[in-house]
Amino acid sequence: MATFAVNDKTYEIDDHNFLTDRDAWDENFAKGMAAKLNMPGGLREDHWKVIRFIRNAFTETGECPLVYQTCKTNGLTSKTLKDLFPTGYLRGACLLAGISYQDRIVNYYGEARPKKPTAVSTEIPEKTYRINVMGFLVDPGEWDEGYAWHRAQEMHIRLTDTHWRIINSMREIYKKTGMVPTIFEVCEKNRIELIELENLFPSGYHRGANKIAGLPSIFQKI
Repeated sequence: MATFAVNDKTYEIDDHNFLTDRDAWDENFAKGMAAKLNMPGGLREDHWKVIRFIRNAFTETGECPLVYQTCKTNGLTSKTLKDLFPTGYLRGACLLAGISYQDRIVNYYGEARPKKPTAVSTEIPEKTYRINVMGFLVDPGEWDEGYAWHRAQEMHIRLTDTHWRIINSMREIYKKTGMVPTIFEVCEKNRIELIELENLFPSGYHRGANKIAGLPSIFQKI
C-alpha cells in the first residue's frame, strides 16, 4: 500500500496509482494525479466531462463503463480520447476518476472482491491453464491458440482473421515492451477505430481482447 499527497491531503493508492477506496475521490485527487501523469496543461472541461461521466455511470450501474460507452456518449474517437488521456483509458481517464474496471467484479450484495488475486485453474481438453480470480491468464507464456479459441467461445465470439490479427499484434507489443498495450496502441497499429474494436470484442478491450490474447491484467505483477 502506498500513499499520494496533494495540497495537504493524503490518499491511499495501490501499486498502479489507483485509489484503494473509490469513495475517497475528490477533484483534488484528480488534479494532483493529472500532474503526476505529466498531463500538459492540467485538466480542462473536456477532461472533466469524461471523468464525471465515468463516475456517474459507476454510481448508476455499479460498473466501470466500457471505453466504447464513454466514447459514444461523449462523442469521442480513439484519437481524441488519446489526446485527452495519453496514458490510456483505464490508466488515464478511469484512474483520474477514481474508478477502474476491477470495480466491475465486486459482488454488489456486499461481498468485497479478493484483496490479493489467487491462482485457480480452468481445464480445457488435454490442457490446463492457470488463471487468476479475475479470469486472466497467470503466465502469458502458457497461451496458445486453443486457449484463445475457448475463451472466445465463452464470450460468444467467433474468431475471424481480423480478431487474430489484433490478438497477435497485442502479444507482439507485450513481448517487445513487457507492458499490456493501451487501446490506443492497438487501434493505431491495426488502423481501426473504436467502433470496429467494439464490434469485434463487445465485452470490452481489457475484459475481452486482453483476456483472449492471454495477457495479464494491469493489476497483476508483471
